[in-house]
Amino acid sequence: MNIEQDEKRNADGVSLLVSILICYPEIGTISFDPTIESLKMTFVLDDVDINDEYTTLKNRLYSSILSYHALEGIKNSSISIKKESFENTVFINVIRDVATLSRGEIALITALIKECFWEHLITDDNDAIREEELLVQEEAIDRMLFNVHKSREMSKLIGIREDGRVMIFNK
Repeated sequence: MNIEQDEKRNADGVSLLVSILICYPEIGTISFDPTIESLKMTFVLDDVDINDEYTTLKNRLYSSILSYHALEGIKNSSISIKKESFENTVFINVIRDVATLSRGEIALITALIKECFWEHLITDDNDAIREEELLVQEEAIDRMLFNVHKSREMSKLIGIREDGRVMIFNK
């Protein structure tokens, strides 16, 4: 397979990660793993020790996601919520299968984490992005999630946010 075919194959995945990072500045990094067809969204909290609050957050996230799935008629989803700590920085990883993930669910997860830890959540608000651009990006997310799920030959991708920029890497 040549480089041009590889780039075409990954275009929806790259666009998806970029759109999610643009629309949800609370998400620090996002990665797509084609082997398990999942997205991992990482939220970064600074200067916090959340051991007690983490259990509450995890239970709230699970119950909220499952309630959302019940309302949307979604079955057989894969949900994993994990915490990693390094000194006073905490990384909350939410791993979801792309087959059942939707933009509404990403918004729900982001809102819950923001609500619980807004004072510690590292965000990269970009006021330069116009509301019209956000609407275009939001509308594209569900379509790209569908396309990524249907594409069986994508590469592992990771998107990070740094200094107001979004960068996507092919792992």
